[in-house]
Amino acid sequence: MKKIILFFIVFVHMGFPLFSQWTWQNPSPQGNNLSSVFFIDSYTGYVVGRCGSIIKTIDGGTTWTVLPSGTQSSLSSVYFTDANTGFAVGSSGTIIKTLNGGASWTSLSSGTTLYLSSVFFTGVNTGYAAGDSGIILKTMDRGNTWTTLSGGMNGIHSVYFTDSNTGFAVGSNGTILKTINAGNTWTNVPSGTTNSLFSVFFPDSNIGYAVGLGGPFVKTTDGGAIWTTIPNGLEWLGFYSVYFIDANTGFAAGSSGTIVKTTDGGMTWTSSYSKVPDLCAVCFNDENTGYAVGVCGSIIKTVDGGVNWANLLKGNSGDLNSVFFADANTGYAVGNPGIILKTNNGGATWTSLSGEYSNSFSSVYFTDVNTGYVVGENSDSNSCFILKTMNGGINWMNCTIISSVKPTRINAVFFTDPNTGYVVGGGYNYNVGGYVGIILKTVNGGSSWIALPGETNWPLESGCFTNATTGYVVGGGSIWKTIDGGTSWTLLWNSPTKVLSFISFSDASTGFVTGEGGTILKTINGGANWTTVSSGTTYNVNSVYFTDANTAYAVCDWGTILKTIDAGNTWTLLWSGTDFRLYSVCFTDDNTGYAVGDNCIILKTTTGGYGNSVEETISPNTLFTVFPNPACNNITISFKKGLTKDMCVSIFDINGKQVMHKVSRNQNLVEFDVSTLPAGMYLLKIRTGEGIEVKKLIIQ
Repeated sequence: MKKIILFFIVFVHMGFPLFSQWTWQNPSPQGNNLSSVFFIDSYTGYVVGRCGSIIKTIDGGTTWTVLPSGTQSSLSSVYFTDANTGFAVGSSGTIIKTLNGGASWTSLSSGTTLYLSSVFFTGVNTGYAAGDSGIILKTMDRGNTWTTLSGGMNGIHSVYFTDSNTGFAVGSNGTILKTINAGNTWTNVPSGTTNSLFSVFFPDSNIGYAVGLGGPFVKTTDGGAIWTTIPNGLEWLGFYSVYFIDANTGFAAGSSGTIVKTTDGGMTWTSSYSKVPDLCAVCFNDENTGYAVGVCGSIIKTVDGGVNWANLLKGNSGDLNSVFFADANTGYAVGNPGIILKTNNGGATWTSLSGEYSNSFSSVYFTDVNTGYVVGENSDSNSCFILKTMNGGINWMNCTIISSVKPTRINAVFFTDPNTGYVVGGGYNYNVGGYVGIILKTVNGGSSWIALPGETNWPLESGCFTNATTGYVVGGGSIWKTIDGGTSWTLLWNSPTKVLSFISFSDASTGFVTGEGGTILKTINGGANWTTVSSGTTYNVNSVYFTDANTAYAVCDWGTILKTIDAGNTWTLLWSGTDFRLYSVCFTDDNTGYAVGDNCIILKTTTGGYGNSVEETISPNTLFTVFPNPACNNITISFKKGLTKDMCVSIFDINGKQVMHKVSRNQNLVEFDVSTLPAGMYLLKIRTGEGIEVKKLIIQ
């Protein structure tokens, strides 16, 4: 029998490198949607949001630090009871707690998997959390245990207490609940509206305000017994947060970056637009200094009582479609509208080279640090373009395109040597009465581009060459190959049901094609045959990059990053830290890589995608059990219910390397043969549509 390795205590304290380590480079401090902001003093504040995002400032918002939350769950609300102790709640019943000012967070057992929207503490020991299906939870021991007080009603979006006994909860369909006995019982109070209410705030024990969607605000002056509507003049907008400095002066923030202010107790409101997307939360430190946060990482600040708001989020906006590094330090990223970014320091800073372009840039490629190409389309004129620079992006020139069928869009550019390059795209051919795929070639370093014969029957999305004469292109459901430098093309593979978007080869024989619905196709004989490889995801796979013959990374929709270390036979799901769509990935060495996508996201890893320490999650409402544990030969994972979406089951060793992986659906039992694993401690990770659970597994 194998001997048990006794490193349990050390293992728990050190954490486990289960999820990938990708850091935000653009925007800064990060770009995930933000939902709640809380300041404990004039300088120290916390903001939480999607994908477990937590950021902190200790200088009044001048700088922000991204904190490790230890969860992938979206966080909706944050509350601190003192300088060190704080709580955040969110999706799947998530409640996390910090005792050291956010440096580390511990997962607490909430007893529910419902979405929790709001958290509020009346003292150091007693707090409340509320959310979907009208659930209201209470703790009396600093979050160690939570008791369900209410449920089965309309969803609750916000909870607020005026003292230790008197509290209010607001939610869907104009719901307002009131308690006068510390949450033991709740009374439904008429609100005067059927619109959903998203935020409630009391500047004193009698006067309170609630705001919500598409209608007037509501106000009480008798401690919540009676609520009356007060007009805001902006009934077509939604408001998600309200905050009052005193009984008369308050602010509400909402859609389209709108912030309204009243100085007469809500009788009249003045509005301002902050030039950022939807705002989800607002708070003030004093009568002059306030903050609001929202989608796409927006953080704004006022120091003059809301007259002016400064954007604290740094970086570019838009979407990035392609990233390319000419060397370890020099990289370029392009997108729309008209975005060209450059870094000279390995991504530490990015400079805009866009100028006055309003085009959509789809692909970038450099043959050296100074000479490069950007391609795309001009949507205003339904035409395409190829731009070239010879001085590292300082200046760009338009290249000449010679083609009987003018491409309306170019999707990709790639070169086989400094002079010979190709672009692929699509255009409308009046002779066939539809859009066709077009391939252009240059043999003079991009000075002119000539259309190659043999238009494909579908616009082309991607292409690559394995040597000077052998190349491949994909588009629609088709894969094409040339062995004569593009003079002629042969159809290798065609499917009426699959949509293919990217192709890459690691050597002359081995290549991959990716596309919709998690599609990954592999060839080991230069495209003669293609087999479907399980990607472990149903999200669109948008791009692949090989660092060597065995190791590759793929980026997908919903922030998904996949990694293979066995030439694509199996793929590990990495955690990017965002759920925005990722379009392109590029590595400069075995460990250093970049991924770009929507919201002008630029992510970087220096650890090959690994490194973020996360502890085991423990929940009384666990979705599965594993037995036997400890185990020698086989384990069985038993699910409490069959889930209709994919379940990814993975086993990781102490170094964070995935050693086993399965994807299943509608199964109550999943079995693993673990007899080949060395004795020791492992983590078993279950990822479902309802969340992620991690359990320790001992092999003996």
